This record gives sequence, structure tokens and C-alpha cells, in this order.
Amino acid sequence: MDFSKAMNVSSSGLTAQRMRMNTISSNIANINTTRTPEGGPYRRKDVVFEAIPEAKSFGEILMSQPDRNVQRVQVTDVHVDRGAPLLKYEPDHPDANEQGYVAYPNINLMEEMANMIQATRSYEANVSAMQATKDMAMTALEIGQ
Repeated sequence: MDFSKAMNVSSSGLTAQRMRMNTISSNIANINTTRTPEGGPYRRKDVVFEAIPEAKSFGEILMSQPDRNVQRVQVTDVHVDRGAPLLKYEPDHPDANEQGYVAYPNINLMEEMANMIQATRSYEANVSAMQATKDMAMTALEIGQ
């Protein structure tokens, strides 16, 4: 694999994990949002990743060795949770229903924080891979001097 392909794969990972972190941040920020423009409480969102081949053209696919097919990651969808909201008894809340229950988003803060840590670690791993690729390219240039 050449240096540019390695950088492309790592940068696709950075982009995907940044999107994931933004989505998780949105979930955490809206953990108590009971009213949205769509109506009802905020709905938890989660990104969907897909591995796609790095090769750009048919010729590149034919020339590549089967055991060396490099794939990059791409965000293909943002899944919106359609599960039931959490109902809490708060009769004085402005969004309470006739029985006094308020619909809150079905978001678990601990789960979101664990997902954020995982996304952060994945982001850091891609940064390390890019740094290693850059170091190898610089070493290869120094050999020619």
C-alpha cells in the first residue's frame, strides 16, 4: 500500500469518528429535551458505518491483489431511535400530559459517555496511524539523500 492510500484510509476514519462524536455530543446535549420541532421529545441518534473499497477505478481493482484490498470507512446513515420515550411523573412540567407524565428522550448518559470514549480512542488511533505513515514517508525521503 502506498503512502497516499494509507493516509486516505486513516483520514476516512478520522472523518467518520468526528461525525460519531458530534452525534454523541448532540445526544448528551439533548438528554432533557422534551419538545422538538418534529413534536415530542428528542430522539437519540446513532451513526452507521460502512466499509468501502479504497480502489477508485476498475483497473485498480483488477491490478490489486485479493489479500491486499484496502477498505476505508464511510458514514452511510444516521439512525434515529424510534423506541418509546421515558415517562417521568412531573405534573407541574409544561409538557406533562393529562396524567402528569412527561416524555423524556430514551438516552442513557453512561452509555453515551462510553461511546464517546470509544470514538475518541478510535480517533486517536487514526491520528497515530497517520503520524506513523508520515514518519515512514519522511524516512524514505531521507534514504535518498
